[in-house]
Amino acid sequence: MGCSNEHAVLAADVLLQADLRGIDSHGVARLVGYVRLWESKRINTNPNITIVHETPTTATVDGDAGLGLVVAPFAMRLAIKKAEQYGSGWVSVRNSNHFGIAGYHSLLAVEKDMIGFAMTNASPLVAPTYSNERLLGTNPMCYAFPAGKYPPVVVDMATSAAANGKLEIAQRAGKPVPEGWIQDADGNYTTDPHALKSGGSLLPLGGDKEHGSHKGFGLSATVDILSAVLSGANYGPWVPPFVAFLQPPTDPVGLGIGHFVGAMRVDGFRPIDEFKAHLDNWITRFKSAQTVDPDQKVIIPGEPELEAEADRKVNGIPLVDAVVEDLNGLAERFGIGPLAP
Repeated sequence: MGCSNEHAVLAADVLLQADLRGIDSHGVARLVGYVRLWESKRINTNPNITIVHETPTTATVDGDAGLGLVVAPFAMRLAIKKAEQYGSGWVSVRNSNHFGIAGYHSLLAVEKDMIGFAMTNASPLVAPTYSNERLLGTNPMCYAFPAGKYPPVVVDMATSAAANGKLEIAQRAGKPVPEGWIQDADGNYTTDPHALKSGGSLLPLGGDKEHGSHKGFGLSATVDILSAVLSGANYGPWVPPFVAFLQPPTDPVGLGIGHFVGAMRVDGFRPIDEFKAHLDNWITRFKSAQTVDPDQKVIIPGEPELEAEADRKVNGIPLVDAVVEDLNGLAERFGIGPLAP
């Protein structure tokens, strides 16, 4: 597509880390989407990523319509650099694109014994509580904490009832989705994973008011404001769609998609060894919690992804037929040999 070798390797690493961690919706399955956006001239593969506003501990970055897979790591490394000097660093990003899994960016801070934060707004697919109008994205947020003998605690989640990628997986598999994930155009619950194509919408985390959807709406709003209202990116219904066949709004309120990342030095609060020892103790206690079902254990945030990574590094990354077809189509498009059967 015209990326530099450095950017191509970085973007590939972000996608592969998603697949290794079992987040199939954000791995190589997304590659065809990025190519289509590039073909629609909505992704700049040779961006001039710049800092447009800065203080000692904060900055705003303009991604020049580059791949979010490249722009977000740039922003996080800037946040880490500020944190190394001042204790914390916070960077808002405008004029970017889909940035893959939030966990990748947060874990860059963990590598430096820092607490990492990463969030992004996204295409409007989610209706606020009581509405049937798409105004928010799935708007994921991630918090990552370094531990000692245990792997990091990684809280990486969408603020909608389900990530859009899970709908895409259900669509490819031809399976229904659980009730409470989506509603049809009239605001009725449906299990049809294709409902969004006929005017339906995803629901906020919680599903409905009785189950706390107003809280999911509040979390999503927080991500949208920090990622876009703060940075100068598009927010709410003005966020450009990820799919290339839909055109961005003709009345944008900002530039591209927005992100917000941050890094905090643990030793700005207490010695890192003490923190890690107590986080290990926290993890041990929660892992030993009494459960209703004796065959089920409490799952620490980030554990399923680590288990998937351990398995897939040995047994490989499974790909559904639809993704293989997409990748082979790209191989033909760019004159690269097809995947081995």
